[in-house]
Amino acid sequence: MILLTVVPDDISWPIERRYLTVYREVVETLLLALLIFLAVSETLQNFKVEGDSMNPSLETDQYIIVNKLAYAQFDLGIFDFLPFFDAGDDSTHHLFGAPERGDVVVFESPKGQDRDYIKRIIGVPGDKVEIRDGVVYINDERLDEPYIDGQTRCSGKCSWVIPEGQYFVLGDNRDNSSDSRNSTVGMVPEGKIIGKTWFSYWPLSDMGPAPNHSVSFANEDSED
Repeated sequence: MILLTVVPDDISWPIERRYLTVYREVVETLLLALLIFLAVSETLQNFKVEGDSMNPSLETDQYIIVNKLAYAQFDLGIFDFLPFFDAGDDSTHHLFGAPERGDVVVFESPKGQDRDYIKRIIGVPGDKVEIRDGVVYINDERLDEPYIDGQTRCSGKCSWVIPEGQYFVLGDNRDNSSDSRNSTVGMVPEGKIIGKTWFSYWPLSDMGPAPNHSVSFANEDSED
């Protein structure tokens, strides 16, 4: 005897709905992962330190993470269409603060070379930077630099006034660094700054916060 089983036509609908649900969840997960990836890539970027110019703070082949939004700017001028709102002539503002003395930054070559640099900001717009007898002075105040070994030398020009929108940078390894003392680098426009160093993750022995340093000035009266 042959038994025939009749399957109702509508029994396939629950199966199709399950497939659609799984498909939708996969697509949503992939889209979320893509959004997270894009957000992270626009905010953080890893860099490899090449060369000894930042010794002893950073060593060659050390890997760091750079915060690309550290100096993000916002133009209030986009709201000028609103009644009774006037952004003024200086409508651009930093969201989290402008670059500061002591920040270690990664920047594109100001001279158009196909390379990036990593240096420490020493002078900000309006500063007068001078090198006297191997010591850096900012606006006639002696800079306290515990992060360097030795002295800071210069040849030829040893005094600079930092223009608006530009920064004076030096490597911590002052005897082995191309920086704002040299014509190969010079002053760094803010638009060339990629970001502020945030974290060192390799090698593991150097893992930790980046060597940004709050600037202080030495007490001249304490000198021998």
